[in-house]
Amino acid sequence: MSRKHWESQASNWAAWARTPDFDAYWKYAPAFFELVPPPRGRTLEVGCGEGRVSRDLANRGHNVVAVDTSTELIGLARNADHKSAYLRCDAAALPFDTESFDLAVFYNSLMDIDDMERAVVEAARVLRVGGTLCACVTHPTADAGRFESHLPNARFVIDGSYLGPRRWFEGKMEREGLRMHFAGWAYSLEGYFGALERAGFGIQAVREPAIDEGSVVLHPSEERWRRIPNFLMWKAVKA
Repeated sequence: MSRKHWESQASNWAAWARTPDFDAYWKYAPAFFELVPPPRGRTLEVGCGEGRVSRDLANRGHNVVAVDTSTELIGLARNADHKSAYLRCDAAALPFDTESFDLAVFYNSLMDIDDMERAVVEAARVLRVGGTLCACVTHPTADAGRFESHLPNARFVIDGSYLGPRRWFEGKMEREGLRMHFAGWAYSLEGYFGALERAGFGIQAVREPAIDEGSVVLHPSEERWRRIPNFLMWKAVKA
């Protein structure tokens, strides 16, 4: 379901992702790259979309191979970056040799992969022993509930239960003529970290970055988002 959705949204996502300050990436990428180790060997980005994270990795000196299931997004990524290699494939069946990478990156892609646990197992397979997996996902708390209004002091409410199996979520956004229909799977913390544990990863660092009040200006209707974690980031090492 997720694969078909993102293929249908490919052109919308490329326009949205490439417009500075539209997407949260522009606010949160600095915190993510603090977790990413220095370039060493080969770096794999899984779920690269139109390629913005791969481009930023390459600009930091990484030797990048990037994959995605969307033919259109892979084409856009290739056209924008001639430093890196881009390949269309399934994250749950990576076409790479065992222990052939030193770093695997999943930036806001694990929740869009239909077989998330198998994708983590595949990342473990292609990483060398001691290799690193760095990931960012929408925070399980943010995915589990909603604000009752757009007021800065609005209550955040979780309807039903946070616990249990993954849940399908969707959300539509429109800004300055651009539209984006987001959709994917929502997991609990245990859903993600259980998959990492079973694949043989040890967690080295966890981050829930806040929106910096001193440097990031939000529209009044978005001020409420300073009060809860929007994203969960981690660095894990293959044991």
